[in-house]
Amino acid sequence: MSQSGLEALIAIEQIKKLKYTYLRAVDTHDWDLLASTLTTDCTARYDDGKYSFDNRDELISGLRGHMGSPSVLTMHNCHHPEIELESPTNAKGIWYLQDLVFNKEQNWMLFGTAIYTDHYRIEDGLWKICHTEYARIMETVNAPIPATLTFTHNMFEPKP
Repeated sequence: MSQSGLEALIAIEQIKKLKYTYLRAVDTHDWDLLASTLTTDCTARYDDGKYSFDNRDELISGLRGHMGSPSVLTMHNCHHPEIELESPTNAKGIWYLQDLVFNKEQNWMLFGTAIYTDHYRIEDGLWKICHTEYARIMETVNAPIPATLTFTHNMFEPKP
């Protein structure tokens, strides 16, 4: 690798920010922001390939279909990044995921963990995700959502 230590650290920090932006875009249903984190030919294989997408438009459409409703509230946290710069324009990242999903319309909630494996490349001068996938470690689904669980705020519903 011909990158200096400082250049490598800067690239790693840019990739971390990219992943955090990707997660925030999913949780806030900001599909344009999500698109800005992905290459046009980005592929995805979520949950060991249960949900598979072969380009950015399919990926965004698929996530919007699963999570775009105001009744679906999600929290995705990735941490413990292991980022390897493969070249000045390509990298690989492994992340630990914790996710929490509430589907108020279908009355269920999910808590899970998984290991993400991402591939990144420089496109138009910026790091972008060109492949993403995760394999579940564990997942729990509770239905119905307990009656004692109260939502005191939902950013997708109008305030009274």
